[in-house]
Amino acid sequence: MFFNSLKIKIVGMVAIIIIAIISIVSVSNLRHQKKMLEDVAEQSSVILVESIVTSIYSSMKSGHSNEIDGILADIKTHNYIKALRIVDHSGKILHSANQNEIGQRLTAEECKALATQTVDRFYFSRKSDVFDSYSRIVNSPQCQGCHAATQATIAILETELSLQSLTSHIRKGQIDTIVSSTLIIVLIVSALFIFLVAYVDRPIRQLIQSMHSIEQGDFDVTANINSTIEMKRLSQHFNMMTAKLKELMSTTILHERELARAQEKLAHHHETHLMNLRLEEQLKEIENLNVSLEERIEEVEQANYTITDLASEIEQKNISLNRAVDRLSSIYKIGLAINSTIDIDRLFNLIVRTISTTLKANIGYIILYDKQNRTMNVSNLIGNGKVLIPKKTIPMKDSSVSAWVIRNRQPLLIEDINQTPQFDRFSDLGYERKSLICVPLIVKDEIIGTISVVNKIDDSQFDAGELEMLTTIAAQSAIAIKNATLYEEQQQTYLNTIQALVSAIEASDSYTKGHSERVTRYSIEIGLRMNLPQDRLQVLERAAILHDIGKIGIDLSLLHKQGKLTPSDIRELHMHPAIGMKILEPIEFLLDVRTCIGQHHERYDGMGYPNRIKKEEQLIESRILSVADSFDAMTSDRPYRKALTIETAVKELRDNAGTQFDPEIVQIFVEIIEEGTLFRSRVATSVDNLALVAVQP
Repeated sequence: MFFNSLKIKIVGMVAIIIIAIISIVSVSNLRHQKKMLEDVAEQSSVILVESIVTSIYSSMKSGHSNEIDGILADIKTHNYIKALRIVDHSGKILHSANQNEIGQRLTAEECKALATQTVDRFYFSRKSDVFDSYSRIVNSPQCQGCHAATQATIAILETELSLQSLTSHIRKGQIDTIVSSTLIIVLIVSALFIFLVAYVDRPIRQLIQSMHSIEQGDFDVTANINSTIEMKRLSQHFNMMTAKLKELMSTTILHERELARAQEKLAHHHETHLMNLRLEEQLKEIENLNVSLEERIEEVEQANYTITDLASEIEQKNISLNRAVDRLSSIYKIGLAINSTIDIDRLFNLIVRTISTTLKANIGYIILYDKQNRTMNVSNLIGNGKVLIPKKTIPMKDSSVSAWVIRNRQPLLIEDINQTPQFDRFSDLGYERKSLICVPLIVKDEIIGTISVVNKIDDSQFDAGELEMLTTIAAQSAIAIKNATLYEEQQQTYLNTIQALVSAIEASDSYTKGHSERVTRYSIEIGLRMNLPQDRLQVLERAAILHDIGKIGIDLSLLHKQGKLTPSDIRELHMHPAIGMKILEPIEFLLDVRTCIGQHHERYDGMGYPNRIKKEEQLIESRILSVADSFDAMTSDRPYRKALTIETAVKELRDNAGTQFDPEIVQIFVEIIEEGTLFRSRVATSVDNLALVAVQP
């Protein structure tokens, strides 16, 4: 209601127009100021670049190219210069006012800009208060003593100018503009609002008040408004209209009174006639209704008998339907659960526990059929919710229920074992049978085993409905088991292939032979002491076996090089963790293993390679692998040195705990070493095998 007021609409419209005009002017002014700031920065950058390039040419001409860093450092003393660097075309910093930056690289975003720009001077900045410019240094005759004459440009000069001072002045001007504009808008809107209230709103309210009086029946009211000529004329016409309306009302009232008397007489006569007609019609309808009611009563009695019969049938069907719905719901939930995992052990456990709970069975188990050896392998025998026998092999014999189901490829329901003397009452698994169901696991006409449930918890008997339900579950379970088996075989194939590659690398180098096996042994022992979960121990074991897979991409001559390694050799060797990650990248299930391999040369203090990852971002498995790998490397012969003693290696671990190594892991490993049960002397018995013989540390 408030926003529908005329004065509010007028004031609002004017305010919007004024705000729009001032906003457009302000935006235009801000753009002009920003452009002026960029022009000033660009001109300053050009002057600075020309000055630096001239100084560089002078140094190059006089043969003092080593003075370039000093020139950059002297120029950077100005506060508005944030950084001065000379980089090559790949983004590597050759000279800098900050000596610590020399040899580093620009960010990936800046390197991309260098590669894509073809002009001699361009600008690229990631910060609003810094003007970052890049200028190519032309290969002049002064530089051709160090650079080939065919090279057009020798390097790129990067300058970073601080615009903070200019930006602060511009922001202050923007704030002043906003404040003054706001005050102007408030003054204009206030003045307009007061004018509308005085000369428009108040007279209109007087007219509305007079109209309310007329609505209440007071036709003697008059309006006297003299604020403006228009309002005075409007009040005069209003008074004339009021007088005319009063006259018309008086005439209309007289006519309506006379008309009302005549209508009252006619209405009374007409109503009496209609009432008589209605009474006659209602008497006829009552007679017809009595006849129809007697007929309906007979029909209702017959319908009641029929409804009673149907109700009993519907009740029985509802009971059957509810049972079917419950079974279908259970089958659906079981199907979702079975297909939620591909880990073979978890899958077996999940299937057996689910069917035992659903069918209220005391015992449940899965048997896998070994067709080649004609044996049955029991997996996950669960009784009363507990694993009784994790794995066991039983022979195929005629009195075995599972053997009968495998041979005949048909499900078998035994409601009472006393009625089937051809089968053993006592199972080879150590329990007495009373009632059981055994169904085959078949995938594409190949029988892979059976699922069995034995003895109901409440000592009742299994029925045909439960047999049908278990058969349906078995069909789903067989596919899930087959898929999980294939997935496990595929994983093992991948691991065997990669481990063969690692063994091939170690076989070519007598110094590293058996390294992966020893590192794996050390790592697993540490992981067990740290109570790592089984799945993380598996990650640790695989990572330890494969941690040097990246050396496939390293030149063999470098791996066997004797003597001191050059910085270039060290950089190439430092690439093997990244190469290992690249090799394992297509194998999705080795994601954590790949990450662990990529981090096993990272340091606890974040100064390791290849990525200088902080300790918080490192996997615990990679920190374990780092300690085990370093210890075995120190206690093994290498081309460039003899093996260190165990005491010396332990001292190195302690000295570097907290910097290179995780101190907690070092402490655990040292305790393992001091127990004197971990190590064996390493004596090679064949090309592919190492025998471990006990020796005290």
